Amino acid sequence: MNLLIMGLPGAGKGTQAAKMVEQFNLIHISTGDMFRAAMANQTEMGKLAKSYIDAGNLVPDEVTNGIVKERLAQADIAENGFLLDGYPRTIEQAQALDKTLLELGLTLDGVINIEIDPSILVDRLSGRYMCRACGATYHKVFNPTKVENVCDTCGASEFYQREDDKPETVKNRLEVNIAQGEPIIAHYRELGLVSAIEGDQEIANVFADIEKAVDSIK
Repeated sequence: MNLLIMGLPGAGKGTQAAKMVEQFNLIHISTGDMFRAAMANQTEMGKLAKSYIDAGNLVPDEVTNGIVKERLAQADIAENGFLLDGYPRTIEQAQALDKTLLELGLTLDGVINIEIDPSILVDRLSGRYMCRACGATYHKVFNPTKVENVCDTCGASEFYQREDDKPETVKNRLEVNIAQGEPIIAHYRELGLVSAIEGDQEIANVFADIEKAVDSIK
């Protein structure tokens, strides 16, 4: 079985992907892991990607697509199936993936899309704050200090928020992800592959819904 998992930042995609890999014995393929492995193994595409990264440039789609193809062509994929995570990020990458799967004789069986209201994600993602003295990390909802405005670790009382955790930055990041993701979801909906999963519930309940969706795909 070959699956793709999608969801906005903060939707719990990483948590659910780990549970899916364990439950369904799939090979977890994430973009970061693929790049690191390709560069470490000095594959043709890995060396090409490294040349862009070393020069401080973005890796172009054709190289990313090539690294994905190299990974999907390996024997463990045919034996176990895959869970693709973090790719495709654009509609062009989705179309390249269609072509790659066709060339490799593989089929994408389903797309698990964890859906959650972006306003909830802003609260989740912008709730992180840090102790200025020791760097300990907290969250205003999920992991606050035991005593208000007092660091659990060092007792300091001055905190700050990183720029990329501030609400406006988080909103912008979500808007970019939504704009990129909508055409991809639409593409897979047309193919009848998308299972929509309600993400604003307990982790165990989200996974129970994913299990039901996967059972219906099998």
